[in-house]
Amino acid sequence: MPTLDTTFVPAEIDATEWANLEPLFQALLERPVASAAEFEAWLGDRSELEATCHEAEANLYISMTCDTNDKAAAGAFTKFIEEISPKIKPVAFELDKREAELFAQLDMPRDRYLVLERATKAAVELFREKNVPLQTELEKLTQQYQTVTGAMSVEFDGREQTMPQMGKYQESNDRAQREAAWRICAERRLADKDTIDEIFDKQIALRHEVATNAGFTNYVGYAFKSMLRFDYGPEDCFAFHEAVEKAVVPFNHRRLAERKRDLGLETLRPWDIAVDPKGRDPLTPFEGGEQLMSKAIAAFGKLDPRLASMLGELGDGTECRGSRDGACLDLDSRKGKAPGGYQYMRDRIREPFIFMNAAGLHRDVETMVHEAGHAFHSQLCRQDPLVGYRHSPIEFAEVASMSMELLTMKHWGGPDGYYPDEADRARAARKQLQGSVSLLAWIATIDAYQHWIYTNPTHTRDERIAFWLSLEERFGSGLDWSGLDDEHKWMWQRQPHLWGHPFYYIEYGIAQLGSLGLWLISLEQGEPAAIDAYIKALSLGGSKPLPELFAAAGLNFDFGLDTVSQLVERVEAELEKLPE
Repeated sequence: MPTLDTTFVPAEIDATEWANLEPLFQALLERPVASAAEFEAWLGDRSELEATCHEAEANLYISMTCDTNDKAAAGAFTKFIEEISPKIKPVAFELDKREAELFAQLDMPRDRYLVLERATKAAVELFREKNVPLQTELEKLTQQYQTVTGAMSVEFDGREQTMPQMGKYQESNDRAQREAAWRICAERRLADKDTIDEIFDKQIALRHEVATNAGFTNYVGYAFKSMLRFDYGPEDCFAFHEAVEKAVVPFNHRRLAERKRDLGLETLRPWDIAVDPKGRDPLTPFEGGEQLMSKAIAAFGKLDPRLASMLGELGDGTECRGSRDGACLDLDSRKGKAPGGYQYMRDRIREPFIFMNAAGLHRDVETMVHEAGHAFHSQLCRQDPLVGYRHSPIEFAEVASMSMELLTMKHWGGPDGYYPDEADRARAARKQLQGSVSLLAWIATIDAYQHWIYTNPTHTRDERIAFWLSLEERFGSGLDWSGLDDEHKWMWQRQPHLWGHPFYYIEYGIAQLGSLGLWLISLEQGEPAAIDAYIKALSLGGSKPLPELFAAAGLNFDFGLDTVSQLVERVEAELEKLPE
């Protein structure tokens, strides 16, 4: 475990109590700073205090999502966001103002501090005292959404099962079973659609108010600035949408035409997408979190021993206690666990935590190696004394994770792998590679949806549905939704980012293009070249502007039509080489 860079914050502090934090914030505000050396020490101490606060919230969040039925855990998280965060934000603003003033007064190395200085300036310009309670309310609404979705389960196949656990039935060769499983899950989600819509309506109104309070016409401009998108804007996102429409949607239509032919169907229904089109049994890569983890370590060991060593630090996959006692993993799906997956860095102990809902499916393999990539990122840059530089822009953070999905494909086989049968490994790799392009259409859909939602914040629910269906027409796959009108209209509710991380989705598209670029480097220059570039770039954390992070990995920061078309063509060529 890395040692702390300062001793400013007591080692055993309880950072969930404001009385313990307030004197430290005040000390930073009052400390004289007259030189570059004193400013660097001040920045280091501020970083340690922020890391301490971030970690306290991280542990509470992890506990809450690992068991949404635990009222004590939910209450502790709610207390933090209601009582601690609102007190931290105003004093953090005062620190930001002082930090910006000190940057203006002192001659600090631009190469080292450009990213931090511009982020601090943006924070000062965005802060409004009256937004603090609104942001607290937004966090509470996100927690409500997670509680609602975390409670979703169905009775099927003789037992109660969570939504992630039901995913395996979509790979069944029994079409009647697939349909029954799909319908019962859709029915369960629709039972809460009005509650989820109500939460979303409140969030849209609050986000618009936050934006107008800060001087923006709507939430779009506020979101871009608050997410520190200095290197691209909405017009670049629209160009990405157009590129996807022209290059990816036709790719998807070709793939689905092949699927329809192979399945011998006149039309494809929503329950026909995940099943193997050749009628083979579902892939069964592992049983339980322990196997999931051990096989991941084996795959990374073949790719690069450095990666396997970092992943092995986190545990063996049997852990199911959240972050208690320093645990770094909670992998298996269970009732009451929030949906989805994430990697959360505990910033003071500088150890990552991986959360997911493994149910024995190939998509769990994708999630495991994806979140491992995030963990590698956290581990490779954790020595930086500034906590802000131990986190990178999301657009590059997702390159760290998505690249691992593609670069591990060759190593999923072997006796200790997910797929000892080479035919299964090739089948899984084909699915992975195809999905890396197909996903871009969904990303464009969700991003375009959010642009419309926040540009038109007073829209009605009917108008929202109408626009969603227009996007489905533009970017969708042409599935047959007859008789499934409500299921189609509310399909967007399956995307949790809309509630907890507004505007956080285009990053996946930008990063997917970057990860495909690294995959091409591995094909053309060899895996060692790709991994060396990967490690070099990740080690920079967030200390460089976004285009420089891409450049460090040997990539161009571009997501227009030429880039998208080139990558789609190369993926299609590689798919031709993989056996079906």
